[in-house]
Amino acid sequence: MIPAKISLLTIGAYDVAVLRRFYLGLGWAETEISSDDYAVFKTAGVLLSIYPLKSMLEDAGLELSETPGTFKGVTLSLNVTEAAQVDNVMSQIRDKGGKILKEPHDAVWGGRTGHFMDPENNLWEVAWNPTGVFNEYGAMIDF
Repeated sequence: MIPAKISLLTIGAYDVAVLRRFYLGLGWAETEISSDDYAVFKTAGVLLSIYPLKSMLEDAGLELSETPGTFKGVTLSLNVTEAAQVDNVMSQIRDKGGKILKEPHDAVWGGRTGHFMDPENNLWEVAWNPTGVFNEYGAMIDF
């Protein structure tokens, strides 16, 4: 049986240094291995790494798109424990240079959500789910 877990999420970056500065500006803690060539941030659920997109694609045997900022088909989610936190987080994201796509709003599914993109247009959702369950480390374990 393969364990059902995600331990590391990697964003393929056109410019690692730019994304690293953005996430540092959010106040996120890095691991000691981080540099402008490769960065790893500690989060409640998984480690978030930023790795050169060209190297990532070469490792996988794929072609590099020359169009930075195209949607990559992945949404990263930052889930919070209270509805008001969505507004607070999105305000801070705006102040740090994130591109707000959709302002915080009450979602049809009963929660609260907003969307933004980081400097390389990686799509993020900030969400509060009224049925979300978090462990003692702040990781979302169910909803």
